[in-house]
Amino acid sequence: MKKIFTIISLITLTLLPSFAQDAGFDFDYAQFAYDSTSNYVEIYYVFDQGKLTTVNKEGENFVEAVLSVQITDSTTSDTLVNNQWFIRHPVENPESVSQSLVGVVSFILPKGTLQCIIKGTDLNNALNFRNITEFIRVKPLINSSASISDIQLASKMIQGSENKNSVFYKNTFEVIPIPNLVFGGNQPALFFYSEIYNLADPNFTEDTLKLNEIIFNSRGKVVLEKNKFISRKNNTRVEVGSFILSKLPTDTYTLAISLIDTSKNIGVTSSKRFFVYNPNIIDSDTSFYEAKPVLSSTFGTMSEEELDDIFDKSKYIATSQEIDKYKKLSGAEGKREFLFDFWNGRDKDPSTKENEYFYDYLKRVESANSRFSSMQRAGWKTDRGRVFIIYGEPSEIERYPNQIESRPYEIWYYNEIEGGVYFIFADLTGFSEYTLVHSTKRGELRDDNWGRRIIIAR
Repeated sequence: MKKIFTIISLITLTLLPSFAQDAGFDFDYAQFAYDSTSNYVEIYYVFDQGKLTTVNKEGENFVEAVLSVQITDSTTSDTLVNNQWFIRHPVENPESVSQSLVGVVSFILPKGTLQCIIKGTDLNNALNFRNITEFIRVKPLINSSASISDIQLASKMIQGSENKNSVFYKNTFEVIPIPNLVFGGNQPALFFYSEIYNLADPNFTEDTLKLNEIIFNSRGKVVLEKNKFISRKNNTRVEVGSFILSKLPTDTYTLAISLIDTSKNIGVTSSKRFFVYNPNIIDSDTSFYEAKPVLSSTFGTMSEEELDDIFDKSKYIATSQEIDKYKKLSGAEGKREFLFDFWNGRDKDPSTKENEYFYDYLKRVESANSRFSSMQRAGWKTDRGRVFIIYGEPSEIERYPNQIESRPYEIWYYNEIEGGVYFIFADLTGFSEYTLVHSTKRGELRDDNWGRRIIIAR
């Protein structure tokens, strides 16, 4: 969306009401797309002006601070960023200092897991500082699959801003960050900014996609929700919005944005945690909810019908106990939690934000539908579809479509499984629906006399 052609470091200050709770310094960050090997990363920072030492120089009062950013590749230990910025701001009334100094520094960072050390220091009191270490995983957002950027939370957003020189300006919006992520009281409105990429994802088939925006509390209860349908006409789009939080009690909350193809029940999600401080609002809900990260996943916005469809397609890798357990569930909430745990337990790389195994599995389902569907059933329900979904693309396929004395059949070889196995499928009905008649894979149908089943009687 925003293109920057060299690594840059930008700094600016804006004044906001102060919400700092400790140390006077905090930061947040968000990643946006840049190219296929890197992301554009914005680091938002805030100093509580009231917690910095006011000094008088030549009859003018100032606060002064230093922002330090060090970013290293956690795998190679290479230093990618090691910069400092000097911040100086006039103080009009030293007796009444209640503003925050907010700014942003921006970088283009390569793919990898990066250690980011951010330090904010009072220049006139070296003992007054805060050091924060954060690990940032950069996974390029420019690829063939649909994706959503990080969600930037903001205290203010100006649409159609003419202030293009502001470093808070992007895509016609001026987005003023709120790095400490505290809302309520003097900041009842939450604004958010995100970018959606790769809407031309070939895995999507619908012309419009469902976009859900939900806020849930620390106990997993949805408290605010919006949804709409968006067109895939453009490959990228900016998504902005707002929520009024003045009626929410003090708690930690999560905003989740999900993009879903409702016909295929696949999609992507991005989420962001924040805090609401409303001491005058009494929480009237005495029910106990267990924290449910499922709500910020793709499953969190699915209907019960959609959840049932997903599990039907997941049965090939489910145990008999899991199938029995799912049958006993009623209602979308329990089924969402089940599917979240079911696929989380099969995630081969939990360190990543996405569950690649889940999406690869669904891609196989769709591929099976396009390759093996017949008049009688969808491709994923056929024997060839099942084998393809579970074991993937065969190493080799031998096809015998036009035999004089036998029905058409295929032999699929998997050279990497159990030292080499094969599956034989035959069109026993004459309607191009191939049935598994023999396999050397342990646990699969074995019939060494399978040849008798495909002989055409004369």
